[in-house]
Amino acid sequence: PQGIGSPSVYHAVIVIFLEFFAWGLLTAPTLVVLHETFPKHTFLMNGLIQGVKGLLSFLSAPLIGALSDVWGRKSFLLLTVFFTCAPIPLMKISPWWYFAVISVSGVFAVTFSVVFAYVADITQEHERSMAYGLVSATFAASLVTSPAIGAYLGRVYGDSLVVVLATAIALLDICFILVAVPESLPEKMRPASWGAPISWEQADPFASLKKVGQDSIVLLICITVFLSYLPEAGQYSSFFLYLRQIMGFSSESVAAFIAVLGILSIIAQTIVLSLLMRSIGNKNTILLGLGFQILQLAWYGFGSEPWMMWAAGAVAAMSSITFPAVSALVSRTADADQQGVVQGMITGIRGLCNGLGPALYGFIFYIFHVELNELPMPETPPGGSVATQYHLQQNSIIPGPPFLFGACSVLLALLVALFIPEHTNLNVRSSNWKKHCGSHGHPHSPQAPGEAKEPLLQDTNV
Repeated sequence: PQGIGSPSVYHAVIVIFLEFFAWGLLTAPTLVVLHETFPKHTFLMNGLIQGVKGLLSFLSAPLIGALSDVWGRKSFLLLTVFFTCAPIPLMKISPWWYFAVISVSGVFAVTFSVVFAYVADITQEHERSMAYGLVSATFAASLVTSPAIGAYLGRVYGDSLVVVLATAIALLDICFILVAVPESLPEKMRPASWGAPISWEQADPFASLKKVGQDSIVLLICITVFLSYLPEAGQYSSFFLYLRQIMGFSSESVAAFIAVLGILSIIAQTIVLSLLMRSIGNKNTILLGLGFQILQLAWYGFGSEPWMMWAAGAVAAMSSITFPAVSALVSRTADADQQGVVQGMITGIRGLCNGLGPALYGFIFYIFHVELNELPMPETPPGGSVATQYHLQQNSIIPGPPFLFGACSVLLALLVALFIPEHTNLNVRSSNWKKHCGSHGHPHSPQAPGEAKEPLLQDTNV
């Protein structure tokens, strides 16, 4: 009887939208607080904070998934949303506690994983890709408007109002889960008590990585994903700070950049991706996406003017087609009972990159002495004279050394991807996995056994 109506994808979509809309409002205030809290080694500390959060999420996501398979999704949706949003009110109370709680919140900050499990419970196999795409598009849509709204409210009314508004939206999300979201896991699938055993094999975060070397094609795909997503994860953790304080972007310019990039990415991952898949094939689409990513990272690395960042951002939207194309290749070539296993390996690699990438980028900024002397004024003159003057003071030939490292990493990924065959049959030996799925599978959902037991490894490509 709990919840409103029967479980649907729209319940999951609203949960994701509210959570990331709240965080999107804080984009501009977070950059300012980060610099004020760590004025000496801003990029290094930002990388360490995001790196710790990413590694903790990588380690805890499979365990939370195993627990939700036994005890139901709703309670874990509530848990993950609460801990993901818990740091928000601390931004104005205590910045040090704010960043400390962000790091530790990685243990529970895996909302996307539980949401994808929720969607897997209530959709047929042929509907699942569309449902996952809707959830991912909702994430992008929440970030199209919220940073701009937060920047505007912060300039007019102050950052305190933005933090209060973000906290209120987070509380609304928690109340929505409590009142409106029905449980997606059928009652007969849940045990009578909370002491029921779980599968520790599924809870092992390294279980999927251990199977990587069992098939040469899977190994090539995973190396490609690792080398291409490592710089992407690092870029997401530090790029908006880089725009704000090294390139001299105002808060409004950063918000507009996020909005434009989000809209272009949605177009690239829907219309452009489908056209490319039909015209040049799956493998060539992956290679093209990697080529765009190399160009984008090199442009970020050498660019010293704001217009260069805008141009490279348009290229970045095109590079976002890579991971959907990789997922499609795996989905098309793997056997039905191998889908969850192979997709889980790829997402496990990405989870590892979410921890390593931010720390690596912060460390490279630190090595090359890319530090901040003072925060540029929000009112940057047209033409970016503040940024230009800053670079002249820095005497830096390469403004963004981590981005050039990322370009080299993606170039290696491109060379590895050349050896991936267009048509193959992936065969990963996982007898224990199949045995486990056979004894604990969900009879209510006619999906592949691997996919039924690996819903939490179907992560987002954010």
